[in-house]
Amino acid sequence: MNKEISLATFAGGCFWCTEAVFQRVKGVLKVTPGYSGGHISNPTYEQVTSGDTGHAEAIQIEFDPDVVNYEYLLKIHFKTHDPTTLNQQGNDIGTQYRSIVFYHNENQLEVIKKVLKTLTYEKPIVTEVKEFVKFYEAEDYHKNYYNEHKSQPYCQIIIKPKLEKAFGRDY
Repeated sequence: MNKEISLATFAGGCFWCTEAVFQRVKGVLKVTPGYSGGHISNPTYEQVTSGDTGHAEAIQIEFDPDVVNYEYLLKIHFKTHDPTTLNQQGNDIGTQYRSIVFYHNENQLEVIKKVLKTLTYEKPIVTEVKEFVKFYEAEDYHKNYYNEHKSQPYCQIIIKPKLEKAFGRDY
């Protein structure tokens, strides 16, 4: 018997951060950093960081819907980045760091609409909601970044606080 695996694709700043967050969620089977939402095929990190491809740094999440639902993943996404800043997350600035939720089907779109209605921020939410088209995996050196580089300053100063915010000190 084949177990159903579902996909979620989010962009919310640096994919090192978002990958690290979702790797720690029970029911998430795999998190892949990459690029989505743009207009060129097979982009490289250098091309995406130029801001000319239309792609955002994104993650694709494979999850077991019997263990974790899409709504919960979506709420984590909104909890761990600022959906009110246009083309920026912290010191990361550019269209590649914008907030996007890519929906894979109509059910996900309905969940997105429902969750967005419940969110309250002091400033308007600027998160894009786009139909999923294509995801391009990032280069290998971006994969599993936090787990392999925890002592690096970026990981300590930027990623670790996001993990603590989402899961407490004992993440």
